[in-house]
Amino acid sequence: MRLVQFEIPGTGRRVGLVRDGLVADLTAVRPAWQRVVEVFAESSDTGIPFRDLLHSAANSPELPTLDYQQLLQSSPTTGDPFLHVPLDTVNPYRTLVSGTGLTHLGGMQARDQMHVTDDEESDEEQTDSRKMFDMGIKHGKPQPGQRGVAPEWFYKGNGLQLRSHRQSLEVHAHARDGGEEAEICGCYVVDREGVPRRIGFALGNEWSDHATEKLNYLYLAPSKLMPCAVGPELVLDHDFQEIAIRCSVRRNDDVIYDSGPLWSGEQHMCHSLANCEDHHFKYPQHRRPGDVHLHFFGTSKLSYGIREWQYADGDEICVTADAFSAPLVNTVHVSEPRGDDPFVVQAI
Repeated sequence: MRLVQFEIPGTGRRVGLVRDGLVADLTAVRPAWQRVVEVFAESSDTGIPFRDLLHSAANSPELPTLDYQQLLQSSPTTGDPFLHVPLDTVNPYRTLVSGTGLTHLGGMQARDQMHVTDDEESDEEQTDSRKMFDMGIKHGKPQPGQRGVAPEWFYKGNGLQLRSHRQSLEVHAHARDGGEEAEICGCYVVDREGVPRRIGFALGNEWSDHATEKLNYLYLAPSKLMPCAVGPELVLDHDFQEIAIRCSVRRNDDVIYDSGPLWSGEQHMCHSLANCEDHHFKYPQHRRPGDVHLHFFGTSKLSYGIREWQYADGDEICVTADAFSAPLVNTVHVSEPRGDDPFVVQAI
């Protein structure tokens, strides 16, 4: 089952079910459903299972539909119906965006290369990235009922950092570069008892400033404070065992980067899904009823480190996966540099 959130200009937000190349407008028969979280709330209030509610609405007679391909080609600037991120909250500050790194072998190799300095001459000396990855290899997939080792965790921001399909990913004026990270994003809602509920998975582009991170690995945290893209659809029933992702970058009419297959899912990770989720939601502040969590699970390959170009204004990034029926497409917007003048805080 695949869900989308979209908007009809002049009419408002909608929840849609994707099937057979069409998007069934569920909000047309359930006007209270302007977001997926409102479907979840009704499920909690009535005791009717989430999927059963969706199936009931989808089987309503004379349900309006939209062409999915047309919806995928639209953006907020065209005046036509367009897609939002597939899971969010009315108040963007109630959405937490975060991620887990050093979960994939290829990703570890890329990070390891970034963090090796010129004065590290001994091949036997391990970087902190390698040490943390090895911890995951040994203890990242614990037996049920046991707690494994914690993976790397980072903060991306709140819902204001989210970009939907066809929206732009900004290279900040102070940033040294932009960098794609094609990943799977786990999508969660915390129920009224404080129990995290996984709604499903979505494609993600965890946009980062790897050039800043390369200066010193302790700059990883600020390098992650960039916008990110999630969408276009929310897949409710994928098992997360093995997912083939691919990322390409097009500049004008030329493909300047093609990742080839990027394997994700538990079979290609040193941490289990359950272990990643445990260490994210073990913190009480991550179990606030009504909050939405979008959590990136890492990637096996970055273009940074192997490319000789930097992202330019107008570049188009496309992320696809075999488990998803539509790609996630975003353009790059490079902000004008501010120079070296610092921001000055004004006293009251």
